[in-house]
Amino acid sequence: MSETAKIFVARKILTLNPDCPEATHVAVREGRILAVGTAEEMAGWNLPVDHQFADKVLLPGFVEAHGHAMCGESWRYTYLGFDDQYDPAGQCWPGVQNRQQALVRLQAADAKLTDPKTPLIAWHYDPIFWSEQGQLLDCHALDRVSKTRPILVMHASGHVINVNSALLAMANLDESLSVEGLIKDANGRLTGELRDLATQFAVLRVVGNPLIGEVDLDILQQYARLATNVGVTTASELYASLDDESLQSYRDAAASDAIPLRFYAAQNAETLSIEQGIERLQLARRACNEKLHLGSCKLIVDGSIQSFTARLAWPGYHNQAANGAWKQPPQLMAQMIREYHQAGVQLHIHVNGDQATELVLDILEDVLADAPRADHRHTLQHCQMASEAQYRRMARLGLCVNLFSNHLYYWGDQHSALTVGPARAKRMNAAASALRHGVPLAIHSDAPVTPLNPLFSAWCAVNRTTRSGMILGEAQKITVPQALHALTLGAAYTLKLDHLVGSIEVGKFADFAVLEDDPLKVAAQDIKDISVWGTVLAGVPHRAAKEQASEH
Repeated sequence: MSETAKIFVARKILTLNPDCPEATHVAVREGRILAVGTAEEMAGWNLPVDHQFADKVLLPGFVEAHGHAMCGESWRYTYLGFDDQYDPAGQCWPGVQNRQQALVRLQAADAKLTDPKTPLIAWHYDPIFWSEQGQLLDCHALDRVSKTRPILVMHASGHVINVNSALLAMANLDESLSVEGLIKDANGRLTGELRDLATQFAVLRVVGNPLIGEVDLDILQQYARLATNVGVTTASELYASLDDESLQSYRDAAASDAIPLRFYAAQNAETLSIEQGIERLQLARRACNEKLHLGSCKLIVDGSIQSFTARLAWPGYHNQAANGAWKQPPQLMAQMIREYHQAGVQLHIHVNGDQATELVLDILEDVLADAPRADHRHTLQHCQMASEAQYRRMARLGLCVNLFSNHLYYWGDQHSALTVGPARAKRMNAAASALRHGVPLAIHSDAPVTPLNPLFSAWCAVNRTTRSGMILGEAQKITVPQALHALTLGAAYTLKLDHLVGSIEVGKFADFAVLEDDPLKVAAQDIKDISVWGTVLAGVPHRAAKEQASEH
């Protein structure tokens, strides 16, 4: 996937390579970087010069180290998010502000489905923002849309599912069951809210597996379109189902010159036995190539803070909500971590609450004492509540961290007022702590939980500003260069791809983000507003959808 060798000229090139931090010219050949420097330093290569980026700024292609390909699939279904969002084609979809608006949108979607057996799927539901407290999309509300069609609504966090009475019956879930994640009201009646994996998989067996890791070629193509729009050239699916069909879709996407994205997929371990998971990863590794990177594993320990399903240490939730549920029993999680580690697998471990982080640190301390492994790069994902002491332990254990800085804007006000309180909210997603203790740092969007947009993620980590304009933890702000590093070379390091991507230096893939302005020169508050022209992948330019639309 490369054009004839050439030299790209730019207003400025920010390389993220300390040996040559800035340049104006980059030579590419065979999809890789041949040279970086000044016009004089390029003269000896005698290559054609491409001036199309002469007024733009090039960075290494952004690396989304915790995203989900479902953000390409999700637009097949009904959007119920609070904020306006843009789909892969650049169309804006308005947000939903309350339950009545949500029901109207669901009823409109129901009217468009001609087959009464077709499930109605909706996504990004998050009532924490709705002004009418207690006005939820429980099964009784969803029954107003349809009492016969199965309806499934995915929470914005991805950790809670709400369904109607018809789907509860189809999944054989009723009041006689006593399961922790099967939520009941004060009278013992089911609410339709499902918080644990067992009940969620019960309904997914009925409606299929929407929004949960399985992919086809179209989903990956839409994911790539979203990525190109925001300057991403390497993107992860951090909850992949590497079944035969999905694996073939990844192969086809990697083989297509029309899909300008490198894919990294971590196997979802929840749906397989440990033995099956290790075997599946061994098979998947055979499919790896320059555009497809497989072989790691994703484990989920707890839920999300904003849905009150994360596991928090004392004093628990600020509004006195019950503590969240373990996604797997701690003893089973310890066994999974041990056996995957001993098999040589890199682990991406989802922990939101500080109690969940402590559990994993205890497990890894024991595992690494028994089975030391150099450069394992096990990475704690989200890790939003980690304390200073926990960061010190991460450093000792050789762990990486990938923080969810976007949370500070999207849910920061709610975290301060409802979930963890103002004192603990100030150190959520403590990027400065990670850097201070020498823990390799990435930041991410967890798209589609929040929109895929690295410049916005950088803005969040640098400014730590909530929706209301509150600064949430001045001491945990990081600098613009540190944020750019976390989104390029830092993110690549957590994926064990830093030898291939993440900086503009000789030998690496010729993958660039093409920006209209210099993030080191604009005010820190304006980083999120920098326009993205598109990307270059393996030396081939690809325009963002909005840029293409502006030409017509």
